[in-house]
Amino acid sequence: MKLRFLAAAIGFAIALVSPGFASAAPTQSGTNVFERRTIEVDGSGEVRTSPDTADLNLAIDTQAKTAEQAASSNAALATKVIDALKSKLGDMGKVTTGGYSLDPQYDQRQSEKPRIIGYNAQNTVTVNTRSLDLVGALIDSAIAAGANRVNSLSFSVKDDSKARTEAIAIATRDARAQADALASALDVKLGKVLKATTVSEQRPTPLYMGRAMAMSANVATPVEPGEVTVPATVSLTFEIE
Repeated sequence: MKLRFLAAAIGFAIALVSPGFASAAPTQSGTNVFERRTIEVDGSGEVRTSPDTADLNLAIDTQAKTAEQAASSNAALATKVIDALKSKLGDMGKVTTGGYSLDPQYDQRQSEKPRIIGYNAQNTVTVNTRSLDLVGALIDSAIAAGANRVNSLSFSVKDDSKARTEAIAIATRDARAQADALASALDVKLGKVLKATTVSEQRPTPLYMGRAMAMSANVATPVEPGEVTVPATVSLTFEIE
C-alpha cells in the first residue's frame, strides 16, 4: 500500500511541473526560444524636401489704464488684422483666432507695494496657407493693420508619405550595414530578422520672427522657406545563426 501511494504522489508531482517543461520546449528549428542569440541595431536616415505649407502666428498686444479699454482697443485692432489677412489671402488658405489673454500690469518698484497701473490684452491669429509666395505680403498686411508681434512662422509638407518612405528605406539600409559590421566583428553570421520597428516624424522648418518693427512702405518682408527634413529611425533585431 505504501509503495502504491508513493508512486501516485510522484505521478501527481510530474503532472504539476509538466506545463513548465512544455513552455521551454525546443522550437521546430530545434532552438529554445529563451536561448536565442540576437543582434539589435538602430539605423537612421532623413530626406530633405521643399515645403508646401506655411503656418503663421501673429499677436495683437494693447495696453490701457482699464481692462475695458485694453480689451476694446484689442478687439478693434484684431478685427482689422483678421479682415486684412482674409482680404490678402482670399481662398488660398484660412485664418483662425487662437489664444486670448487680459492681464493686469503692476508697478514693480521695490520701494512700494505692487499696485495695478494698467492692463494688457493679447489676441493671437493663425494663418495656414499653401501659397508660400504670399507669406511676406501677409505679414506686411497684418502689421499695417495693427499686429505688433509675429510669434512664429513654420513651413511643412502636407503629404510627406513619399519622403517618409524614402527616409525609412535609408534608415533600414543603415541598420543593416551596422548589423553586418557588428556580426563581422563578432565573427558570427546573421540570421533572419526577428523584429523591425520604425519611427518617423516630420521636422517643420521654424523661422523666429519676434516683435514687429516699423515697416518701410517700399520694402516687402522677405521670406525664404528653405527645406523640410523628414527623418526616420529603424530598429532591427537579427537572430544569430
